[in-house]
Amino acid sequence: MDLDTVRTFVAAADAGQFQEAAAELAVTQQAVSKRIAALERTLGVRLFTRTPRGAELSIDGQAFLPHARELLRVAERAVASVRTGRRPLRVDVIASRGAATGLMRGFHRAHPEIDLDVVMLFDIEKAVAALRSGTIDASFRAVAAPGRPLPEDIASVRVLDEPLQLLTGPGHALAGARSVPLARLAGHRIWMPGVVPGTEWAAYYDDLVAEFGLTIEATGPNFGSDALLDTVADTPALATFMGEHTSLVWPAGLGLRRIPVTDPTPVYPHSLLWHRDNPHPALATLRDHLATTTAGHDATGTWTPDWVLPR
Repeated sequence: MDLDTVRTFVAAADAGQFQEAAAELAVTQQAVSKRIAALERTLGVRLFTRTPRGAELSIDGQAFLPHARELLRVAERAVASVRTGRRPLRVDVIASRGAATGLMRGFHRAHPEIDLDVVMLFDIEKAVAALRSGTIDASFRAVAAPGRPLPEDIASVRVLDEPLQLLTGPGHALAGARSVPLARLAGHRIWMPGVVPGTEWAAYYDDLVAEFGLTIEATGPNFGSDALLDTVADTPALATFMGEHTSLVWPAGLGLRRIPVTDPTPVYPHSLLWHRDNPHPALATLRDHLATTTAGHDATGTWTPDWVLPR
């Protein structure tokens, strides 16, 4: 349905005269008449009855008027949803319980006036493509994977170095430790079914394994965090890595332990990516917020692959 004819119908209904509607719409009275006639042909009914005082809505016109108003409201909302400066800021956070989600919750608390759309894309290639197409405004990504430099039109800044922790069940050999040196994890089975080959987080853990002789198993389907927690709790031989800022809650009966890893502490480097020409005004606000609220991590005693984005 042609929205110009609908808009003209509403203007004529409100004015009660085609001439006044023409003046409001800055068109000729003849144009108003042609648009109303076209809409009547589309609907197959008469919308107005001519009177000495102008034009009155017919019964069908009265029935159509509230729907016409709603059509215009929906159209305006549709345009606003994609209009730069008016549409929500769209940010990719990778996972709903990860550190990036926590950073965005903090941003929302600090700036409740900014509308947000939070999305979750799978890997850095999809995120970069979405940034370049304008589908999203920013993306939290852990690393720039080796051999895959960012395009020149994509800017980035490292915003958070997240220490990894070891998560074990109560029967694990390291469950009672207050901290665990990274070298001591050699020979222990670390199960991470969410590590998918070809992703930036898989590249990170591949280097961690190669550097320290660890055993990370990504076998089996990924049934989500609840299934992972249940399995780790019930299997003394298994442990998993978890980011310090990962937000997970589990029943007390599972007896799970979160143990800091030290000497060195592996940190997962989260970076914010955006397109250099993105004009969304809230993007600068997000960058300023992260710059002032995410403290720099002391690199002493920590480990990251040598190909991650610099801090």
